[in-house]
Amino acid sequence: MPANLPPEYKAAEAAFRKARDPRERLEWLREMLRTIPKHKRTDHLQGDIKRRIKELSEELERPQRGGARGGPTLVVRPEGAAQIALIGPPNASKSSLHARLTGSAAQAAPYPFTTQHPEPGMMPHENISLQLVDLPAISPEHRSRGSRARLQTVDAALLIVDLSDPACLEQAETVRTILRERRVTLTDRWEPAGESPGVAAEGAEDPFALQLPTLLVANKVECLADGDAELRAFLEITGLRYPALIVSAATVQGLGKIGPWLFSHLGLARVPLETGGGRWELVRSAETSTTWRSRWWPPGRGTWLTVSSALPVRR
Repeated sequence: MPANLPPEYKAAEAAFRKARDPRERLEWLREMLRTIPKHKRTDHLQGDIKRRIKELSEELERPQRGGARGGPTLVVRPEGAAQIALIGPPNASKSSLHARLTGSAAQAAPYPFTTQHPEPGMMPHENISLQLVDLPAISPEHRSRGSRARLQTVDAALLIVDLSDPACLEQAETVRTILRERRVTLTDRWEPAGESPGVAAEGAEDPFALQLPTLLVANKVECLADGDAELRAFLEITGLRYPALIVSAATVQGLGKIGPWLFSHLGLARVPLETGGGRWELVRSAETSTTWRSRWWPPGRGTWLTVSSALPVRR
């Protein structure tokens, strides 16, 4: 982080980190550019901010251009209780898994790179929904445009691997390496923190670096004689410490575990409202057990705010 950044810039950067709506993020980027000191030590950061303003502005204008020339959207607007990205190498059956979990019409085929653009879908869990976004496969042969921009609003990631593929070890490492080059780190840490998931810690040198809590999902278990043993071997050889589930998009084995696991580990909780009548508020725990960062439910009614965990909760 360049030295001597004023409080106005730091406040704008903190607001940008927490924002999820693309238009709100654009406004805070502009505020960051307005308040950043203009000297050589901030040249690189100024360029980065300008580049992101340009990319996000073009993305927000895209639906208004009309016709095919506007192109597909790069960023999916967050909906539901949280936004989770499905990430993985080619032929890991991400799209089949997405279709099973959300009922989407995600195209699945027995050849690589079927998914060309982000495909959103809503996965129900009890009486809430989690937004799953199927992203194009990541590999050296297919470095899709805007992959980092697609992850800017994501709360967490599902890293999908096919343990029946002999190349799965190299594929998983390649995915992580390519993402690191794009300043995205898949982390095994799911502890609730003071920041919204998916953003770098406050005070980090790179305000645009992403830290995504990651659940490893070992797909195609129907192709394995002993899925548990294969998963243990995979984790031991790679040294990865991600929490992991074994599933099958083909037979639906293990799919029912994904929703409850995400709900519990994203720090989501239901807090009843004092108005009674069975109404409740969906909240996400923050840095202490006595503070909650709450998003009004249903989506679209407001933004994050801080309330006391002491019940009842007041609007």
